[in-house]
Amino acid sequence: MSKQDLDFNINEDFNKQLVFDLKTKFQKVAKGGGDKAAAKQKEKGKLLARERIDYLRDKDTPFVEVGAFAGEDMYPEYGGCPSGGVVCGIAYVSGRQCMIVANDATVKAGAWFPITGKKNLRAQEIAMENRLPIIYLVDSAGVFLPMQDEIFPDKEHFGRIFRNNAIMSSMGITQIAAVMGSCVAGGAYLPIMSDEALIVDKTGSIFLAGSYLVKAAIGEDIDNETLGGSISQSEISGVIDDRFPDDQSCLDRIKYIMDKIGHFDTAGFDRVEPKMPEGDMKNLYGILPKDRAKPYDTMALIKQLVDESAFEQYKEGYGKTIICGYARIDGWAVGIVANNRTLSKSKKGEMQFGGVIYNDSADKAARFIMNCNQKKIPLVFLQDVTGFMVGSRSEHAGIIKDGAKMVNAMSNSTVPKFTIIVGNSYGAGNYAMCGKAYDPRLIYAWPSARIAVMGGEQAAKVLLQIEKASLESKGQTITPEAEKALLDAIIARYEKQLSPYYAASRLWVDGVIDPIETRKVISEGIAMANHAPVKPYNVGVLQT
Repeated sequence: MSKQDLDFNINEDFNKQLVFDLKTKFQKVAKGGGDKAAAKQKEKGKLLARERIDYLRDKDTPFVEVGAFAGEDMYPEYGGCPSGGVVCGIAYVSGRQCMIVANDATVKAGAWFPITGKKNLRAQEIAMENRLPIIYLVDSAGVFLPMQDEIFPDKEHFGRIFRNNAIMSSMGITQIAAVMGSCVAGGAYLPIMSDEALIVDKTGSIFLAGSYLVKAAIGEDIDNETLGGSISQSEISGVIDDRFPDDQSCLDRIKYIMDKIGHFDTAGFDRVEPKMPEGDMKNLYGILPKDRAKPYDTMALIKQLVDESAFEQYKEGYGKTIICGYARIDGWAVGIVANNRTLSKSKKGEMQFGGVIYNDSADKAARFIMNCNQKKIPLVFLQDVTGFMVGSRSEHAGIIKDGAKMVNAMSNSTVPKFTIIVGNSYGAGNYAMCGKAYDPRLIYAWPSARIAVMGGEQAAKVLLQIEKASLESKGQTITPEAEKALLDAIIARYEKQLSPYYAASRLWVDGVIDPIETRKVISEGIAMANHAPVKPYNVGVLQT
């Protein structure tokens, strides 16, 4: 066996283990609050959140989940909040692509934690930006009171959801809400600000204040069903449009409504018959090295993602640390901007570090991004970047100016952008390659991703110096043994923060995916983006 084959096998085994870990983590998260909490919901005759989505969406169609790992390892003092207590995803219902948001009542009765609000707002953002109909399957006890100060009053908190309801209504984006459990207090506005409001008999209820609060506030004795049950709210108040005997019949009505929605103008992105890449998609596991510092064949990775492995490079001989070019993914025309992790030589014959953005590569990427906007071609960013090149030579050559030009072109891009974090995503490289702050329509990470302001080794050394200086200022003597222990503790802490799951738990990325799911995510992303016409491109001030 050659060294190349041996390296491939080592990489393959390592990355397959990462994917196994990903699937194991997802299976745990998908259980929500656990079997005991699920059994309580079943006793009430209710479907679980994921069962509701599976029943509602068209069979054998793609489902792109958003925020599956939101809340991962957060709120341990309250027992955690798996998936943020809500399941969200892009799906097809009656042939129409849409966003589904389903509260998971097995997690603290569907109560809203801070991450729950952030995840709901992300789902609404995707729906608004791409003009997707949105379906809310409501089953929530309202704000999680022990953390009300972190979910209630601020701009990006709970109230923003109802503002978005109103904005989407004005945009003509269909919103359908089904009250399938509790719907209390401020949360009651969500279904009533939707176009259609449905309720399930006996299990569904909706009111501004429940019976206990009513008793405390005005002294009235009344039970919840009489106060805000399905009959009260559909036949007496008229708050709800229709009531249904069970979850299934309510979901059937949503399918019926979705089947009647009219169509709007599309963006007109080009698509032909999809073709699979040459070779086995699982070859991706063997291409990406176990050691994240090692170079690898980035072109081989790209060709394993694009139709027929056909990729036409832009300025191939210039700015080699970024690869730009045209291809198709699942039939959709795309422009790809990828950090080149292959060792290369500059036009002057100097060796360049793979994954670092140099002056010429930033200039090339900026021009390519502008070209894709001119041609109305969606952009795909494949991140494996350690940052911009530093040092006197780069500074004197104007790296800040060239980097700013790339960031400007990317920020003002009006064609949809999709970001896949393949490996490293450090510092300003994260920004220039369309990190979360730059509004990619979707951003997902592979299990091999690492996201931080700088690499672990460099960061640990910097943090070590800071902590040593702090301890020494207090008169403490740092022995070599104590210094090593301190460094090990810093590395362990920082490595945890580098994890893609740490990023996914905070919704810095929309999720962590198996690399072979990349084509599906990008294809469904472009399909949804095609619902929203593209605005004219104006890059603004651009220094040359």
